[in-house]
Formats: sequence, C-alpha cells, structure tokens
Amino acid sequence: MGPLRVFLVLLFGILVMFQTLSLPGQFAHMAEESPDQAYLRWPMTAVTVFWVLCIQVVIVSTWKLLTLVKRDRIFSDAALAWVDAIVWAIVAAWVVLLGVFLYLGFNASDPGLPLLLFLMLVGVAVLGLLMVVMRALLRQATTLRTDMEAVI
Repeated sequence: MGPLRVFLVLLFGILVMFQTLSLPGQFAHMAEESPDQAYLRWPMTAVTVFWVLCIQVVIVSTWKLLTLVKRDRIFSDAALAWVDAIVWAIVAAWVVLLGVFLYLGFNASDPGLPLLLFLMLVGVAVLGLLMVVMRALLRQATTLRTDMEAVI
C-alpha cells in the first residue's frame, strides 16, 4: 500500500499544478493565438478544472479506503460512503463529458474529436459501472462479515 500512497500523492500534486497553472495558462494562450475561439477560454478552463477536481475526489477517496483497509475497517458503512464519493465523482465527470460531447458533436466539421469524446464517454461509463459493481460486492461482503460477527 505504501507505493500506491506515494503515487497518489504524486498524482494529486501534479493535478493541482495542472488545475492552477497549466490548464488556465494553456487556454489563455489558445485565446491569444486564436482570437476567433477566445470565447471558449473560460468554459474550457472551467470544464477541465472540474474534471481534475473529480479525479482529486477519487484520489482522496481511494486514500481513505486504503486507510480503512489498513485499520481492518473496510467492511463498514464508512467504506461505502467513500465508494459512493468515487461513484458520484465519476457520474459528475461523465455528465459534463456528455455535455461537451453533445456540444462538439453538433458543431464539429471533422468526426475525429466527437469519436474520441465518444470513446471517452464509453470508457468513463464502464469505469463508473465497474465501481457500482465493486460497491455492491463491498456491500455484500460487509453484510456477510456483520452476520458472521453476530454468530460468533
């Protein structure tokens, strides 16, 4: 679990840098280079920073779940709450991605970007549904453990 925690911290730090410096700077540069698309600067900044925030929620929730595993409390309602946070972060990111897909899909002159966004939509949907299955498995395991403890 130690290496995973190291990489979670590293990933979180990189995402903070992207969220505060790289993404806003990239879209400011884009607005300067393409004044005809400058109106997209703030919406694109907001959307991408929101997606990064969703990833950060997943990272923090994963950290908390690792802590529960370490304390042998993973089979508890507290764990389900953190899994719910992951699921809702994925759902929120997916809904915004759907909006971006629809906007760009109706306004695109080239099918490449809409197809890439569609691939991302399907991938995020699979990830979200996988988390729902994992939550159901955690719920079953929690119930079984509680029943076993009641018998003993």
